[in-house]
Order: sequence, then C-alpha cells, then structure tokens
Amino acid sequence: MKAIQETKVKNSRYIVIVGCGRLGSHLANQLSRDGNSVVVIDRDEATFNDLSSDFSGFRIEGDATQRAVLQEAKLKKADILIATTHEDNVNLMVAQVALKIFGVPHVLARVFDPKREEVYAQLGVDTICPTSVAADMFLQAVVTGCAEREGAQS
Repeated sequence: MKAIQETKVKNSRYIVIVGCGRLGSHLANQLSRDGNSVVVIDRDEATFNDLSSDFSGFRIEGDATQRAVLQEAKLKKADILIATTHEDNVNLMVAQVALKIFGVPHVLARVFDPKREEVYAQLGVDTICPTSVAADMFLQAVVTGCAEREGAQS
C-alpha cells in the first residue's frame, strides 16, 4: 500500500478545472481521488454540491474570465487546466489566457461546436467535443448493428 501512495504523490499534478457542472465535478472528484491537487472554479457556489465528500481540493467561487480569479487559483503553478463550462467562448478564452499569460503547459477544453475544434487546435488547445464523440459512437453503432444484422440474415 505504501508504494501505491508514494506513486500517487510522486505523480501528483496541480490541476485547475473551470466549471463544476456534471463534467467538471466528475473530473474533479476522480482526479482528486487519484491523488492530484485540484482547484475547481465556478461562478455558482451551488455547483460545488456535486463534489463528493472525499474531494480534497479547493473551491473558488468566481468568474474564470477574470484574471484575479485565475491568480487566486494559482494558475501559474498549474500543470493542467481543463475548461468544462457550457460556453465554448468562455472555454476558449480561459484556455488561451492559461496558455499565453499563465504558461500552463497542458490545456484542455470542452467545445460543443465541432466547427470550432480546428480553431482551438490551431491555438494550441486540446479539445474534447461531446458532439463529435457522440456522433462517432452513434455512427459506429449503426455500422456495427447493420453488420451484425446482415451477418445474422446470411
């Protein structure tokens, strides 16, 4: 058990998550459980209720588009920033500020509009697009389902 704890501490990263909705809180809970130092920022204090009782990170109520809020989160020390708000423009702005002003080495952002993925990539921001991910999964399920039905009919 001691070796596992030492590994977690050794691999611990400082992660700032912007947005504490379903996705942000889920990530915060898991990353905290995995031994990372996590700071969650959200404008709505009520969203912090989605954090588990064993969440050991910090909560900051505030607007992550404000530099002072990002400074309070000690973003300059962050290894990773993850922007998970429901607003593509907010996620892009926060991601850009994290990269360019605070020098965060790894920045990830949720982007709902698949057309924006390329723009984010050109700006050095890694993205996850739930729309594209879901579409790919549905298309794969259609192909797999059709192939299985055709195989069963043969």
